[in-house]
Amino acid sequence: MPQELNVQDLKLKSPAFKHHERIPDDHSGDGEDVAPALEWSGVPDGTRAFAIVVHDPDAPLVDGFTHWVAYGIPGDATSLPEGGGNVVNGTNSMGNAGYNGPAPPPGHGSHHYYFWSTRSTTTSSSSPGSTGARCSTRSRTT
Repeated sequence: MPQELNVQDLKLKSPAFKHHERIPDDHSGDGEDVAPALEWSGVPDGTRAFAIVVHDPDAPLVDGFTHWVAYGIPGDATSLPEGGGNVVNGTNSMGNAGYNGPAPPPGHGSHHYYFWSTRSTTTSSSSPGSTGARCSTRSRTT
């Protein structure tokens, strides 16, 4: 059965910063390095689980840099607290299980950070690779 998802309905935001604004130091490698709180709305019917991926396509690597992979988020959830709460943390590009915030190389300019929310309709413990939608973009100037 084909998946029906209107990306415009699924909205992801953080109360810690606004779209295209600098990510606060508390959520970067220059500060506390704690995952920002996230909130979402417009969840399609049949969602059983979510995953969150934070990615920097501007990193000087072939595939960019993945800062966070979090999954096992219940389908009825509408937010994650600062720090991520009780998510299952996947391995990020630093080889760590958990969140490592923005820290562009010195002199590399502004980077953009994409916060993706993915969803699963087939399992209660979503894993990376589930289908979903890119919902928001964030940036940080260094």
